[in-house]
Amino acid sequence: MTAPTIGVFALQGDVREHVQMLESLGADAVPVRRPEELDRVDGLVLPGGESTTMAKLAATFGLLDPLRKRVADGMVTYGTCAGMILLADVIEDGAAGQETVGGLDVVVRRNAFGRQVDSFEADVSFDGLEPAGPVHAVFIRAPWVESCGPGVRELARVEGGPADGMVVAVRGGTQGHLLATSFHPELAGDPRVHGLFLQMVKERYERS
Repeated sequence: MTAPTIGVFALQGDVREHVQMLESLGADAVPVRRPEELDRVDGLVLPGGESTTMAKLAATFGLLDPLRKRVADGMVTYGTCAGMILLADVIEDGAAGQETVGGLDVVVRRNAFGRQVDSFEADVSFDGLEPAGPVHAVFIRAPWVESCGPGVRELARVEGGPADGMVVAVRGGTQGHLLATSFHPELAGDPRVHGLFLQMVKERYERS
């Protein structure tokens, strides 16, 4: 395929950093705020932000149900931090009535690492990256994965500290088309996770 068109959910969250990272890897990155914009993309990033606000705005702008349909139909989607929460089928410690896009068979704990002042950085081992090597992960009011369904592959865990062993990156979905991280690789300047996401987009269209 030619350079893929990647949407970045742009109603709330750290949109610019994802756009810059995707463009540096050769993708055509565009903001997505409305259903007609979603229709034109090959893959989507759900960025970090505030997950309850993102879901409410998506519903207000008529985007939530189209997002659910595209994800259910196999659109390759990458969620970081709040985006991981939006992809999760089940949320622990969510706001009352909090909605998600869903599609990823995981239980995610919202704000698992604590408040903004508890944000931190750490190197984590991450399966499947090229070239191989640890990722410098930036955690900001981050969630973690409490449990995974049988079709979900764990890609990274925290090593050391009070959260030792907690899952912070996964891949799943009915077609293995969903990628999610608790942390923000777009803030650390490491392009490999976004590169994996773009490879997933390419493989999806090679199969279709």
